[in-house]
Amino acid sequence: MAQQEDIFKKVVSHCKEYGFVFPSSEIYDGLGAVYDYGQNGVELKNNIKQYWWQYMVLLHENIVGIDSAIFMHPTIWKASGHVDAFNDPLIDNRDSKKRYRADVLIEEQIAKYDEKIEKEVAKARKRFGDAFDEAQYRATSPRVLEETAKRDALHKRYQDVMNAPGGIDLEGMRQIIIDEEIACPISGTRNWTDVRQFNLMFKTEMGAAAEGASTIYLRPETAQGIFVNYLNVQKTGRMKLPFGIAQIGKAFRNEIVARQFIFRMREFEQMEMQFFVKPGTELQWFEEWKKRRMAWHQALGFGAENYRFHDHDKLAHYANAATDVEFKMPFGFKEVEGIHSRTDFDLSQHAKYSGKKIEYFDPDENKSYTPYVIETSIGVDRMFLSVICHSYCEEQLEGGDVRTVLRLPAALAPVKLAVFPLTKKDGLPEKAREIIDELKFHFNCKYEEKDQIGKRYRRQDAIGTPFCVTVDNQTLEDNTVTLRYRDTMEQKRVAISDLRGIIEDQVSIPSLLKNLK
Repeated sequence: MAQQEDIFKKVVSHCKEYGFVFPSSEIYDGLGAVYDYGQNGVELKNNIKQYWWQYMVLLHENIVGIDSAIFMHPTIWKASGHVDAFNDPLIDNRDSKKRYRADVLIEEQIAKYDEKIEKEVAKARKRFGDAFDEAQYRATSPRVLEETAKRDALHKRYQDVMNAPGGIDLEGMRQIIIDEEIACPISGTRNWTDVRQFNLMFKTEMGAAAEGASTIYLRPETAQGIFVNYLNVQKTGRMKLPFGIAQIGKAFRNEIVARQFIFRMREFEQMEMQFFVKPGTELQWFEEWKKRRMAWHQALGFGAENYRFHDHDKLAHYANAATDVEFKMPFGFKEVEGIHSRTDFDLSQHAKYSGKKIEYFDPDENKSYTPYVIETSIGVDRMFLSVICHSYCEEQLEGGDVRTVLRLPAALAPVKLAVFPLTKKDGLPEKAREIIDELKFHFNCKYEEKDQIGKRYRRQDAIGTPFCVTVDNQTLEDNTVTLRYRDTMEQKRVAISDLRGIIEDQVSIPSLLKNLK
């Protein structure tokens, strides 16, 4: 685990050094849990968004996009339940003065039991080799049975406090932390306060004069902008069920326990799609969207073993099914996307609070009803982090050198092609510029002439550029260049006229989307 934490530290520093992510307002000592995307980060982020958008809107003729405002009528957040129920259960350690989410402390404790069990099984697998019967070992090993019993008992208590009548049982949650002897990671003590609820919405005021201003909120999610536009989109687009509305946009949460770099931030970006279906079909569509979303993630080529579904123990008040797509980060499996069956809660609430009728007229059944909704919601920043973490690689080369390379999927890489003149004379820079002027209309190209060619390769490896081209004296004679591949470092001589054909197909978003067929 310590080794993984070291890798994570290296990823964070790499992001700053190579223009991916900077601490926000850094010259003023920064602002907690807020980050800016640098020149390479914004390109990678935009490519991730394009991959999602094109998948949703280009590949599904029954999904369309919108872009709703961040400021919304305050009653929307009353209707959605955010004003009354958008809270985190927080607990303070009196010695370290640090604040934690109580539910996360308990979930981490459950994960520790899981790790202990897996360690025991792994040791036995090594001991018995091919003769190992894992199912029998799990059912008979006293140590595994003991840890499993503790884990299951804790899991049951946790479910009970999270699903207590009238909301989360805060005292019960604190008692679990005491009984499990969970200590503060900073102070090492178990001197805990009571658990309290804390609302996560940012408030501001709208209006010219202070006395006439009304309180409004920065949206804590983008979904409500879709729900309040349901009728507009359905009618103007003549949409028939089932259909979806997609949106990419900023959301804001006053996270008290913001941590792990860009994993949990106060200002973040979401890619959400709300899929409206006929009541009674929602659970089939829930399973269908689980399959589709997992396929989208795995098409990046990061390996199926790095993904898993995690079904929710506690369902939100509006949901009848919920799961997370989790990705293996350096700090463990963590949620990057949520898939929820939200029933008709949102549309019904907005109909009630607005006094407007929000229904769908079904021409086949000749009746009107409120559609049910399947939501897929993915954090752009978490997706960005999972891509960077998986792609970061320190590679031992022959001769003892180490190169740092980002093995990004080529279609997501900030720069697709770097073009180098071997020297700054003999017309080589001009020839290199000619190549860029031809190809820059098709994908992002970068020209570089400073330093030895080897150093230039290393810099491009570090930002994940999949292709480099070197222009030399032979280029002037026969119009060929040396094309170098990032992952293999293989170099081959190709005609300038063939470059676009070789590169474009591999670096386009459609090249990723074709993996989904």
